[in-house]
Amino acid sequence: MSETQAAPTPARLAEQARAKAPIEVTGAQSLVLSLESMDVDTVFGIPGGAILPAYDPLLDSVKVRHILVRHEQGAGHAAEGYASATGRVGVCMATSGPGATNLVTALADAHMDSVPIVAITGQVASASIGTDAFQEADIRGITMPITKHNYLVTDAAQIPRVIAEAFHIAATGRPGPVLVDISKDALQAKTTFAWPPRIDLPGYHPVTRPHTKQIREASRLIAASERPVLYVGGGVIRADACEELRQFVELTRIPVVTTLMARGALPDSHELHLGMPGMHGSVAAVTALQKADLLITLGARFDDRVTGQLSTFAPEAKVIHADIDPAEISKNRKADVPIVGSCKDVLVDLIQSVDADIDAGRGGDYARWRERTLGWKRDFPLGYTSTEGGTLAPQYVIERLSAIVGPEAVYVAGVGQHQMWAAQFVQYERPRAWLNSGGLGTMGYAVPAAMGAQVGEPERTVWAIDGDGCFQMTNQELATCVINNIPIKVAVINNSSLGMVRQWQSLFYNERYSNTDLHTSHEGTRIPDFVKLADAYGCAGLRCERPEDVDDTIRQAMAINDRPVVVDFVVHRDAMVWPMVQAGVSNDAIQVAKDTAPQWDREEEVGS
Repeated sequence: MSETQAAPTPARLAEQARAKAPIEVTGAQSLVLSLESMDVDTVFGIPGGAILPAYDPLLDSVKVRHILVRHEQGAGHAAEGYASATGRVGVCMATSGPGATNLVTALADAHMDSVPIVAITGQVASASIGTDAFQEADIRGITMPITKHNYLVTDAAQIPRVIAEAFHIAATGRPGPVLVDISKDALQAKTTFAWPPRIDLPGYHPVTRPHTKQIREASRLIAASERPVLYVGGGVIRADACEELRQFVELTRIPVVTTLMARGALPDSHELHLGMPGMHGSVAAVTALQKADLLITLGARFDDRVTGQLSTFAPEAKVIHADIDPAEISKNRKADVPIVGSCKDVLVDLIQSVDADIDAGRGGDYARWRERTLGWKRDFPLGYTSTEGGTLAPQYVIERLSAIVGPEAVYVAGVGQHQMWAAQFVQYERPRAWLNSGGLGTMGYAVPAAMGAQVGEPERTVWAIDGDGCFQMTNQELATCVINNIPIKVAVINNSSLGMVRQWQSLFYNERYSNTDLHTSHEGTRIPDFVKLADAYGCAGLRCERPEDVDDTIRQAMAINDRPVVVDFVVHRDAMVWPMVQAGVSNDAIQVAKDTAPQWDREEEVGS
């Protein structure tokens, strides 16, 4: 075919591939055909020299929508947001060198939080690899510790197989990011495309079905315990096991805590839900774990933010630990009953086993324990003190946002105080309604992740709840949202500070506020003015500074659906996140306010 002839479209090539023997294409066309064959509908990315051959056939695809972001980190977080909101694999694309290295933070974030994404990067021509060529970086070596798997492809014939394997690895077992680095000459070379390719992964066989003996032993411990707690992590949501969790809770009537990554796995309105455990968890959740004699741990990893000082965590409890990743079991806390398997399959089998025990009269009796835990939930609800001088309490803003917007929306947080308030004061009634950077704690996650969530869930309202510090790291993606008709809404919780750092400086550094003032809400010197910034990007910009204006401002934002909305909520800068357990100390030292521990009644102390 001459260069002047029109190249066949990927859709046409796909038809030919399905109809007959392999067809001749370029490596770039093979890549696009492979993405189409994997039912990819969206790719977030930025073109550049090494990846440019792939962008030419991408222009002709009628199945794959490419969204041109403003920074590769935004592409990575958008792919994460898409994946977390939909349960499907998110896809991002970048060129070699700095384009690829700009994806590193998002890859690390996805790795920590078990988010299934595939990142495709261009690489310099294979003959130039290792010569320090222009825009060369060993992205495979750089990302090896922070990806589930990665590939360097220098042979165009391998592209379909590698793409199929990448999606399979990303989505199965413990989900995670997979990087596919393709050299420019492989994209330009002639090859043949046929689908489906033969997947060859001899060492990859994730165990999903739990061992029957372990299920029986777990059932025995559950029946024998007097103070059990279901410690539910994000793995339950990743496994689509929330309905099975609800059934198990209804069957056993065991109290439940949901971690930061598991908010929504069980509705907040469920009477047995005690809240979120950990450094900023509810008193009921933290205390129940500490007093428990059995932890039924599902898809959680005993993270340091949950356990506090590990040696003092849940000192009287035996541990059932179910996880699809065997490396997590007994990594931090020794499991008495380890169960390797998908949380969904584990819960199905546990329901069957425990139900049989109940029918045989061997079920556990947790009535007194339930009464105790629900007493803590009643006596120590989440709350906050009103601010002085008519200033705006950030917790009130988020509380009203939840009440007005409702549980069917998607809420996406950055990292810091606003993240914790969003975890505490939004009412989560369904899975995949709450997206955040839990493990890595990535400032700048919210706006691009909200963008990805909105693309994946176009019928839902998506709110990014962001801090004024986080927002300034990735707000250039507002341009992407405007141009691509992605109408996210952003609530900037603007305390003119790096708020969580300032809180620690208040509590532990004698109020010496070193480099935490952002100057974003000082009257007359708003740097930047977020309303003007929103306007410059083509968004609607609103500001709210008084409690009495909060509801009207949120409703005004909700009424605008033809473009993104940015709301600058100017809040009291000294508001703090409570409850709190200091880093590295026992969860028994939980405080509900500065220097204020929960006041247990005397009978409770004696009975504990």
